Amino acid sequence: MAHRPVGTGSSFNFSAGAASTSSAFSVQSSVLRVVTVGAAAHIAIGGTPSAINSDYYVPSGETATLALTKAKNRVVGVTTGTTTIISVPEGTQVPFGVGDYVSLSGSTYHNFIHQEVLSIDTSAGFDGYFQTRMTVNYDSSGIVTAFSASDASVTISNKVSAYGVGSGTLYYQQVQIAGEA
Repeated sequence: MAHRPVGTGSSFNFSAGAASTSSAFSVQSSVLRVVTVGAAAHIAIGGTPSAINSDYYVPSGETATLALTKAKNRVVGVTTGTTTIISVPEGTQVPFGVGDYVSLSGSTYHNFIHQEVLSIDTSAGFDGYFQTRMTVNYDSSGIVTAFSASDASVTISNKVSAYGVGSGTLYYQQVQIAGEA
């Protein structure tokens, strides 16, 4: 089985009996490969994970390949305010749910990282507005420039948390898996 790295890998230290959490990353693959060095750890993945001693166990020096949920859509509009409303193309759905965390990229002024989805609006308006919109917990009220990015997209984002059995380091990398063992 071959692994093809996707994006950039990273790492963080964890301590015995405590949860440590990574920085946010945009999900670009359906697989996350993790390895613990120095001590075993319990692993959790999600928007705001805090691993506990009953989560997925990875022995010291061992690797595990864990599934991620990949979700992304093009952005055609942004309404700024104390929360931010993201519009996706007509005829498509928002592939996220309330409570998921997302990152917006490809825009000059409206980009953000790892913000919570507060609501999804799929209602059609009598005024001809039929696009699905989502409200994100991101204060964009200071942005006065109109949204005009043609390649902007919104992607689900996650963090990894490790609850240490001892003290060590967790290395993680998104990968694509090809072939059979």
